[in-house]
Amino acid sequence: RNPSIPLREVPGKLAAGITTIGLGGAVGLEGPSIYAGSALGLSMNSRLGRWFQRDEAKVLMTAGAAAGVAAVFKAPATGVMFAMEAPYREDVTPHALLPSLLAAASSYATFVALVGTEPVVPLLDQESLSLLAVQPVDLLGALLLGIGAGLGGRAFAWLVRRSKGLGKNLPVLRRLLIGGLTMAALAVVSHEAFGESLTLGPGTDSMAWVVSDRTLSLIALLFVLRIAATAATLLAGGVGGLFIPLSTLGVVMGEFVGEALGEGETVLYPILGLAAFLGAGYRAPIAAVMFVAESTGGVGSFVVPALVAAAVSQLVAGPSSVADHQHQHRLGYLEQRFTLPLSSILSTDVLTVPPDATVSEFVYFHVLARRERVVPVVDGDTYVGMARLDDISELDREEWEKLTIADVMSTELPTARPSWSLRDAVVAMETSGTDLIAVTDAEGTFIGLVAEEDIVKLDEILDETGA
Repeated sequence: RNPSIPLREVPGKLAAGITTIGLGGAVGLEGPSIYAGSALGLSMNSRLGRWFQRDEAKVLMTAGAAAGVAAVFKAPATGVMFAMEAPYREDVTPHALLPSLLAAASSYATFVALVGTEPVVPLLDQESLSLLAVQPVDLLGALLLGIGAGLGGRAFAWLVRRSKGLGKNLPVLRRLLIGGLTMAALAVVSHEAFGESLTLGPGTDSMAWVVSDRTLSLIALLFVLRIAATAATLLAGGVGGLFIPLSTLGVVMGEFVGEALGEGETVLYPILGLAAFLGAGYRAPIAAVMFVAESTGGVGSFVVPALVAAAVSQLVAGPSSVADHQHQHRLGYLEQRFTLPLSSILSTDVLTVPPDATVSEFVYFHVLARRERVVPVVDGDTYVGMARLDDISELDREEWEKLTIADVMSTELPTARPSWSLRDAVVAMETSGTDLIAVTDAEGTFIGLVAEEDIVKLDEILDETGA
C-alpha cells in the first residue's frame, strides 16, 4: 500500500550486481537495474509530492522499472510490458502505461546513445531472420515447447525459491563457500564438455554456442548445468535478475526441440523457446512475445508461434513464478479496503442488554430511547445472542412484562473474530441477512459490534482523504 525503496541503497545494489556477474554468477543485470529505476520513481514521488497524488507512487515505481528493463535489454516496448505484467501473476497495471512508455523510451534512447544498439541476445542478430518462413508444422513445435517450458519453468521457479531459502538460513561464509565451490565445479565440467565455461555469467555465450551444430546430449547437459549454476549463484546470495538466465534456458530448450524435430538449422525454435520459458518463469507472456517481436526486427511471422508457445507454457506452469514479490491479482480500491482489519471499524463502546431483562425494558430503553433496532445480549462478559425489534413486533403488549429477552432473542446469528478482515464480516452479514454482527473472542467474550453503516462511513472517509 505504501511502497518504499530507499534511494541510498541503489549504489550498493548496483555494485553487488556487478560483483556477482563479474565473479561468474549466472544471473542478469536487470535486477539491480529494475531496483534502481523503481527507487528513482519513488524518490521523485516523495520529493515532488505536492504535484503527485498518493496513489501515483506505484505508477512512478512501475515506470522506473520499465525504464530499467528497456535500457538493459535495449527493448523499450518489452520494458513497458514487463513492468506492467511482472507485479501480478494473472493481471496487469494498465494505469501505468503512459508513464512507462515515456520512461522506457527516454531510458532506451539514452542507453543506446552511450553503448550502441547491438542486440543483447546474440542469436537474434542474424540477417537470415528476415528470410525465415514459418510453416504450419512449426505450430506443433511451438506446442511442444510450450509444454516443456511450462514444466521447466515450474521446476525452475521451485528451485529458485528453494535456493534463496537455503541461502538465507546459512551463515554468510558458509553459503559463499558452498556457492563458490559449486560454481567452480560446474565451470570445470562445462569446460571439459563444451570447451569453454558456459556456466559462468548471465548466459549470452551459451546462447551463441548452442545454436551451432550440437548433439542432443550436449544440449541437454548444458540445460542442466545452467540451471545448477543459477541455483548456486542464488544460494550464495548473489544479486541479479533472472531475465537473461530464463531466456538462455529457453533458447537451449528450443534448440533441443528443434534438433529433435530435424529443424536444427533454423533459429526459429530457440526464439520460440525463449518466449515460452521467459513467459512461464516470470508469468509475463506478453512481455516475452514482445521481446521476440522487438529483437527479431519485426519478423511478424515469428509472433504467432511465439504466442502459442507462451500461452501453452502459462497454462502448464500454473501459478508458479520466479518472482516471489508477485501478487495473484491487482486489487481495486474496493478490494483493497476489504482487506482492512475489522478493528478499523469495531465499536467497543456498546450498550448491551442482559438476558433476564424484560421485553418491555428492551423496548423503552433501547428501541424508543436510543432508536436501536438490534442490541447484543450479554450475560456478564459472555455474548449469548441478539435482541431484535423484528423478533418482538408480533408480540402482544401484555406479554412485554412477562417475557424476558432470553425468551425472544436470536441465537443463530454468526459472530466475528477480531482477526477478521472487513471482507469476512461483510460476507457473514450478507449470508445471515443482518446489518450488524457481534465480535467475540474464542471463548465467547463480547468485544464489540460491527455495523454495515460503519463500513459505508469508512469508505466515504477514505474517499475524502484519498486513502
